[in-house]
Amino acid sequence: MKFDENIRNYIYGEMEPPISGEYIDNYNPATGEVYSKIPDSDDRDVLRAVKGAERAFPAWSNCGVKKRFRILTRIADIIEQNLESFAKAETTDSGKPIALSRSIDIPRAHSNLRFFATAILHFASESHYMEREAINYTLRRPIGTVGCISPWNLPLYLFTWKIAPALASGNCVVAKPSEITPMTAYLLSRACKEAGLPAGVLNVVHGYGHKAGQAIVEHPSVKAISFTGGTETGRKIAEIAAPKFKKLSLELGGKNPNIIFADCDFEKMMTTTIRSSFSNQGQICLSGSRIFIEKHLYTVFRDEFVKRVKNLTVGNPFSDKTDLGAVVSSAHQSKVLNAIDLAREEGGQILCGGNAVKVPKCEKGYFIQPTVIEGLDAHCRTNQTEIFGPVVTLIPFETEEEVLAYANSTEYGLSATIWTQNISRAQRVADKLDAGIVWINTWLTRDLRTPFGGMKNSGTGREGGWEALRFFTEPKNVCIHF
Repeated sequence: MKFDENIRNYIYGEMEPPISGEYIDNYNPATGEVYSKIPDSDDRDVLRAVKGAERAFPAWSNCGVKKRFRILTRIADIIEQNLESFAKAETTDSGKPIALSRSIDIPRAHSNLRFFATAILHFASESHYMEREAINYTLRRPIGTVGCISPWNLPLYLFTWKIAPALASGNCVVAKPSEITPMTAYLLSRACKEAGLPAGVLNVVHGYGHKAGQAIVEHPSVKAISFTGGTETGRKIAEIAAPKFKKLSLELGGKNPNIIFADCDFEKMMTTTIRSSFSNQGQICLSGSRIFIEKHLYTVFRDEFVKRVKNLTVGNPFSDKTDLGAVVSSAHQSKVLNAIDLAREEGGQILCGGNAVKVPKCEKGYFIQPTVIEGLDAHCRTNQTEIFGPVVTLIPFETEEEVLAYANSTEYGLSATIWTQNISRAQRVADKLDAGIVWINTWLTRDLRTPFGGMKNSGTGREGGWEALRFFTEPKNVCIHF
């Protein structure tokens, strides 16, 4: 598959230009140059997409799980067969290393489709027997037209994570990928046409969040919203959707603690902590951006960690030698660099990194050195605000109680990581952490059957496994009296 210069919307089975005739520049973050244009869609395009979804819903919701299974697995096969094209599109669009797109993002996208295509075959509901009187059983039916809005950091990975369970459950979808990284969603639209997905079952509307995204959230016929992105945007979505009684799943920001006790497996911890800090340029909602180290391990950890970080290669995303590619946009580069400047103002010591970097043959790209900071209080703005870039802070601690207070001090509660060989300690700390996901002696090990989501301002609802299929269906109790 080749990506086109002008991306088009995918509405009722057809590739369409925006009604406005206006387009948005799409930048390659590694070069800083415009390489394609995307539709600047508005409420008129969303209206067409919703009407298409409503036309398609009766047939799709009643076609049977086996047909939905066959079509979704066919889409997954097309993505897998075109893995290199999808990976190149993802890296061109996002700036992430090509090795990451090939090994993580695109394989996870077709895995999402296969997982939920298979899961719907085994999805079951409950029955409750009332002795000598009645039996109750629960029907779970698709909601109707649902909205799925995905972020720019893991474009196809998270786009399919939402639309796969929605479609498998029998819903029709109006989806908006990020306007910053739209290309693989466009390629997915073409894969859906090739796979024979009926017209209107999936509609992809490109454009800005405040126009196309808001129109999806506001439309009265869109009965549920699944959104991944920033906490402030999630709050605005909730303000619009909640009075309309729409179902909401909001996966929002994180400021995740990485807690390292002195009895950890040092080499495994160090290798994984480098990855959890700087994978995808730190642009993962699950990144361990606050690193807490038990005090008598602190100096050894700091020195070895900084030495390894200095050896990471920031470079052309299409080089297999590159560890960190470009951050996603010029605006995001400025945001991250401003956050590093704030850390300096708050008294932080930059142990390595801290600056933009020029990459040969990519001089206009948006690159930042991996940055390690120490000397900051756990409650300062740098340690309370999500930076979402290749920036981590180091903080020593002495007791479990102290590190738990540090870890739980932010408004977020998405994920946490614990490193210790003491299983009792691991269980105690995991139980007391305000986090929807806790990893012990690992990071980003994901089982698609498990619930995914956060506490506090990291969102509401859960994705993954049966949780996703329950979200995209409505339960109905049926009582039969003897």
